[in-house]
This record gives sequence, C-alpha cells and structure tokens, in this order.
Amino acid sequence: MMLLRSFLPYPHRQSRFRSSLSWGASSRLVRPGVLFTCLVLLSCSDEGGGDLQAPDPPAQPPAPPAAPAPVAEVVVQAPTTSLAVGQSVQVTVTTRDSAGTELQGRTITWASTDPAVATVSESGLVAALAEGRAEIVATAEGVSGRLAIDVAAIQPPSAGVPSLREIATGLSFPLYVTAPPGDDRLFVVEKGGAIRIVAGGVLRDQPFLDLSGRVSTGAEQGLLGLAFPPDYASSGRFFVHYTDPAGDTRVSGFSVTADRDRADPSSETLVLTTNQPGPSHNGGQILFGPDGYLYIGLGDGGSHDGGDRGRGQSLADLLGSVLRIDVSSGSAYAVPPDNPFVGVDGARPEIWSYGLRNPWRFSFDRGTGDLYIADVGESRWEEVNRGAATDGAGRGANYGWSRMEGDDCLDEGCDRSGLTLPLVTYDHDTGCSITGGYVYRGAAIPSMQGQYFYGDFCQGWVRSVQAGDQPGEPVEWPALAPGENITSFGEDASGELYIVTLGGRLLKVVPQ
Repeated sequence: MMLLRSFLPYPHRQSRFRSSLSWGASSRLVRPGVLFTCLVLLSCSDEGGGDLQAPDPPAQPPAPPAAPAPVAEVVVQAPTTSLAVGQSVQVTVTTRDSAGTELQGRTITWASTDPAVATVSESGLVAALAEGRAEIVATAEGVSGRLAIDVAAIQPPSAGVPSLREIATGLSFPLYVTAPPGDDRLFVVEKGGAIRIVAGGVLRDQPFLDLSGRVSTGAEQGLLGLAFPPDYASSGRFFVHYTDPAGDTRVSGFSVTADRDRADPSSETLVLTTNQPGPSHNGGQILFGPDGYLYIGLGDGGSHDGGDRGRGQSLADLLGSVLRIDVSSGSAYAVPPDNPFVGVDGARPEIWSYGLRNPWRFSFDRGTGDLYIADVGESRWEEVNRGAATDGAGRGANYGWSRMEGDDCLDEGCDRSGLTLPLVTYDHDTGCSITGGYVYRGAAIPSMQGQYFYGDFCQGWVRSVQAGDQPGEPVEWPALAPGENITSFGEDASGELYIVTLGGRLLKVVPQ
C-alpha cells in the first residue's frame, strides 16, 4: 500500500486511479509506466477488474501470562548442621510448587528461633554465637522451611600447635600485608612509600608502586594502608592511605598497568583528604567491607599536650573515627545513604563509628561480618572493640575515647551512656601498644578457627580470644611470637594469617 501511494500526489486520487485499471479504461488517466508498476502491485479479479489487496486482519492481543505457580514447599539445606561457637555456615533454600517443580526468583526472608545461639543474615549466612540449638527458618510466600543448627562450645586452643615460617626478609619498615581477592601474590606496604610484591615465596626487587616522593615519614606518618576492591581482577583499580609532605591524610586510587606486577604512579586520583594537627595518631587502615564499601580508619590526630581536644567525641570532623564511603563510581566518592549520621546537623556523613584514639588495624570477620577494631591507648589501657554484624557492624557506635580509656573513665564519674565498651583490654604492665589482627577463618590450622588474633608492638607477644560476644580469657601463643616488634598482621586471599615486623620480616602462620 505504501509503495502504491508513492505514485499518487494526494490520497483522494486513489479511487480515480483504481477505476482506470479496468480493461478498456481511458489511457489518458494513467501513464503507461505507472500502469505497469501498479499492475505488479495489484491483484486482478477474474472479471478483469483490479483492486487493492484487503488489509490483514488486526492482530489478536497476546494472551495474558499464566500466573506463577505458588510456593508449596521450602527446603533449607547446609553443608553441616553442627557448628562450634565462632564458626559460620552458608545455608541455601529451594522452593518448589505442588508438583515438585523447582521455582526460581522467589523472595526469601530468614529468621532464627534463638538469635542468642545462632543468627542468620539476609543472604542466609548463619553465625554460631553460643552453645545450644537454634532453628533457621526460611519463608517464601507464607510457606516456611526449617533447619536445626547445633552449636557446641569450643575448647581453648592449645598454644604451640601452629608455628611461624619466614617468607621474606629485607623489607624496609613493613607496616601491612594483604592480597587481592583470588590472587596468590602478597603485597607488602613499606612505611617509606613502596608497595612490594612477594610471589611464590620470593620478594620482587622492583616495587609494585613507589610513592616515596609523595609520602612524609616522620613519627607515625608514612604509607599506612592498601586495599583491593572485590572487582580488582577486572578493574585494576586499588586504593592507598598515606600522609602527604604536609603531614595530612590522603586516600587515593591508582590503576595497574598492562604488567600485572606494576602500577601506574601517574594514575593517582584523590579520593579523600583531611588535615592532621600532628604527626601521630593517623590511623591508616583501609579495607573493603562485606557490603563492598571502603572503610577508612583515622586517629584523633594527637597533639603536643597529649590530648585530643575533643576530636574523638566530635562528629564535626573526620578524626577519631572509622569512615565508610562508596568509591564504585571511579571518581569522587559518595556517602552511602544508610550511614548513621546522614542528615544529622553538624555531623560528617562519612562517619561510621567514632570515639577512637588511634585505630591501628581493624578487620571484618570473614565468617560473621563482625567488625574488630584495635585501638591504641594512652597512659594505661589497650583495647579491642567489636561491632557485631547483628547490631550493624559498628554502625553509629561510640567507643568512648576520650571520655574513657579501656573500661576506665578519664574524668571522675563520666557518663557511659551510649558508649560501646571494649571486648578485650590489657594494661601497660604487659604491653604498650596494641596491633590488631583477624579472626582466623583459614583452612590450614583447624585449632585456630574462630579465634581473633592480636599482638603487642612493644612486647611482641601474640594472643587470641574467641570470636563473638563471649571472648573468654585470652590465650597466649608463644610459638607465634616473632621475637621483635609486631607492626601488623595480614591475610592472604585464602584467609591464612601473616605477621610483619619492624625488623623487615614477613612471617606466615603455618601448622607445625
């Protein structure tokens, strides 16, 4: 029809054109060339009359989609239903209709019949908290399935089961060791500004990245932290935390080059910066949490008179806090909308937790999502703080500094309301500066499972407590004491544990 109309100047001429196609019609009405073309496009009747083909009948509307089959059965499964306190297991669910056909895409809600014994996350991760039995309940469309989880108490591990194996020496003031997800290399951060690679047990001569010209190194300054995002294998982007030549905190992103063992120093993109009042208490930890956001630890900045001038309890600046930001856009950071102080007048929305003096290493439990923060004390107490995942993993927590140090009020009769008190403390008779570690979730040493490890920089000892809200008495591990100052712990991609020392050694915790 459209081809035919292209020959006609106006639509109303169509009837005239159609009558001219009958045999014996006057040739004056249609030119021969047009007549030939139109005859090809038209079907003629047996009587010699030609007409346009009748239009196709209108399409029938599609039949409405069949209603999805309702859920008739919910089956909850797990690799094991017997856990020890501090362990975790991923639970899965299958939904079926009345014919037994498996259904996809159904919304599942999770619950525990006894959260004091075991909790369950929105993704079905079960965390064992105390001895007893709890049923994990999964519900879809009003239909529920249950799985009983038995939790047993664990015996304190016997010291001396693991040992230390020297992986590398000759490092220059190493402060941290970590690894990208799924990567068999280790990346060691040196205070002076270099990031070194250890691959196959060999320390590479050439740094992965050298920022020595951009980093201040006095007192507690330097290149302090390194974090690889979950998508590092595809994005090639990573983040560092350092103090610049002015002594101020700087968190920046960098990119790897085509050579996977070399980063591009010119690719630096500033993410966040804040002024520091002094060369101490800079914090330094950065890491990606289970939620994919970047967490940043900042100390109170110190001062020449030893006080923090209220910064630990202030929400108006970033110091004395753990921050939480979104760096997924690749440029400027965003503040996650569920940060606790978003929309609070006078508060910095980046703050996740506060009331910290100098958080020297914090970590998330790979099994439960709990947040552990080791905070360096002032005159008497060192402490470990815990933010349980079930309570928001430190969301909005005030850990007390400088109203409190450890469990003690610094001012007579201080108000403890609203404070989160430490999980573990030790005094300066047994150490001087805490170095935070990790809850062990590796596979090499079962006796260490579910233990949170930490150490003391000055004394060089290593201790652990049971993960969870009932830590018990600390266990000392003489076989893990390196015999020198412990600057940091670290993990590889598999969750195995490492120690770095002031003397330039990288040590791995291994079975005897």
